[in-house]
Amino acid sequence: LMRVAGELTRKRIRVTLELTHQALHKYFGISRPRLAVAALNPHAGEEGIFGREEENIITPAVRQAQARRIQVQGPFPADSLFYQAARGDYDAVVCMYHDQGLIPLKLLHFFGGAALTLGLPIIRTSVDHGTAYEIAGKDRADSSSMREAILLAARLAGRKKMGRKE
Repeated sequence: LMRVAGELTRKRIRVTLELTHQALHKYFGISRPRLAVAALNPHAGEEGIFGREEENIITPAVRQAQARRIQVQGPFPADSLFYQAARGDYDAVVCMYHDQGLIPLKLLHFFGGAALTLGLPIIRTSVDHGTAYEIAGKDRADSSSMREAILLAARLAGRKKMGRKE
């Protein structure tokens, strides 16, 4: 987590926004996806008090994506953004690091969530949890997330097969 801020670039964020926009359109049939961007710092940096990544990196990346006709807003404080997304204000939230996005997903879909990796030439889905070595071989594992990942991959592959273009 301590290296996240140093890894952020305008280009990485813009490319992620473009990939998210394309995936929502291509795979989920959303003609004009509504994206939101989570801030890195608490309170979206509070005008630099908690960090300047929002004003120096994230906001310019959002503006670049908007210039490419992507409907995106942000950065917003993450602590309130997911409520807005859950009530339907946005089709997707782009987060600045792994757990920032997984916390609300697991809160809503702890056993049935699945991840979709964007930017690959193939459809790649995965479970939304770790390996859980501590329960391996003890007949305690829940297969719901694996099932959701497989079903998601099948649905997306079916959409590609039905003639939807890359």
